[in-house]
Amino acid sequence: TPSFTVSPDKQFYHCFGCGAHGTAIGFLMDFEHQEFRDAVEELARAAGLPVPNEDESAPKGPDTRPLYALLEKAAQLYQRELRQHPEAVRAVDYLKGRGLSGQMAAGFGLGYAPPVWDFLIGRLGRTEQDLRHLIQAGLVVEQDGKHYDRFRDRILFPIRDRRGRVIGFGGRLLGDGKPKYLNSPETPLFHKGRELYGLHQALKAQRTPQRLLVVEGYMDVIALAQFGIDYAVATLGTATTPDHLRHLLPQTPELIFCFDGDQAGRTAAWKALETCLPLATGQQEIRFLFLPEGEDPDTLIRQEGRAAFEERLQQAKTLSDFLLDHLATGIDLNTLDGRARLGTRVTPLLERLPAGLLRDLLRDRLSKLVGLALPNLPPPPSRRALGH
Repeated sequence: TPSFTVSPDKQFYHCFGCGAHGTAIGFLMDFEHQEFRDAVEELARAAGLPVPNEDESAPKGPDTRPLYALLEKAAQLYQRELRQHPEAVRAVDYLKGRGLSGQMAAGFGLGYAPPVWDFLIGRLGRTEQDLRHLIQAGLVVEQDGKHYDRFRDRILFPIRDRRGRVIGFGGRLLGDGKPKYLNSPETPLFHKGRELYGLHQALKAQRTPQRLLVVEGYMDVIALAQFGIDYAVATLGTATTPDHLRHLLPQTPELIFCFDGDQAGRTAAWKALETCLPLATGQQEIRFLFLPEGEDPDTLIRQEGRAAFEERLQQAKTLSDFLLDHLATGIDLNTLDGRARLGTRVTPLLERLPAGLLRDLLRDRLSKLVGLALPNLPPPPSRRALGH
């Protein structure tokens, strides 16, 4: 825009519209959400310069660039098959039946894996090296000396990292059989406990989103985006992990977890809360939304629309409310024994919070509930002890 200026002499940029400024490295870190070293390496490649290692004698890791290129080619092939393959009409009908527009399918790069054993092998696995790369990327399975495509007769959802590179796929089976949903296996590029579906698209839609919503499924993310809620992400068939939170918390001032209102949903929400505790500094608001039983974000947004769904988000429970309400379930706080039980349940969890205002305020709130001044909490576990 006219308000964005770059000074080649000073190696500096400034946006008079939003106030963002810094160097080329900082620009890539902010705009492309890259880590420092990734930004340095990308700029070095563009300039044709080597990046010196801190320890040149240290062994270098494997070159993963061929795997990124291979996964991108596979994604393009799958997208083409969704448009052209005779069997793909079943996939298109399924997506239309779920209310998905062609524009959203294209925006998220949805594809179709034909119901054959060697679709990718025949196109991308012509040499031994190509076949080895297909196996390393999780696209081809080797068993008893034979090779076959991992994804067959499935709608495919490309999984992208924060930089937008394809690192794996999720596949929804169209015919009978199991599993209904199949993710890429762990590979040098894809670790499902670290990645979040839709995070790249959410950060592309809003460079600094005011809110991120964590849901459970691919279709939840896409359906919400179609109705204008373009800040949803999904875990990849796993419970929320500390790595997920380290990706999410620096990106937004408000993080909302969305779960079904049934017992399974509440159990999953409690596990997410326990994972959040060591990282809950109070700098970001962490909240929990429970949907009516039998509903998920995909179905609910279609029934009631964006405004009503976002009204639900406003009613989401804070981390402190959910923690105390959950642990107070089944306890009579009108009795001394009940208040003592609550204090016994809550105190160990408070000790896992980082030292700071949120920890102190929760301790004071618990003191009022049990009617007794609590002693100062011991220091929280070190980040090293937590595996950080």
